[in-house]
Amino acid sequence: MEVIKKQFKKIKRESEEIKNEAKKKVVGYIVAAFGLVAGLAWNEAIKAFIEYIFPLSANTLLVKFIYAFLVTLAVVLISVYLVRLFGENKKENE
Repeated sequence: MEVIKKQFKKIKRESEEIKNEAKKKVVGYIVAAFGLVAGLAWNEAIKAFIEYIFPLSANTLLVKFIYAFLVTLAVVLISVYLVRLFGENKKENE
């Protein structure tokens, strides 16, 4: 009987852990969705600014490519920084 109680407690503890992990994932996905919406809003604002500064002309295409390159560069640099930052935190916690 004691073995059954221990197994039941173990199953209950593991189900709570899974439940907490699922909550963390859902919250992470919701935050990511809000980040995407904010990013799209900024994208539209920057595109409108570019069109305001450089009215429809031959240079507009070049400016859009420069903008895309700069945004990509910024995302890569920020991503590398965050991976290193959180990688160091993992090593410290272990």
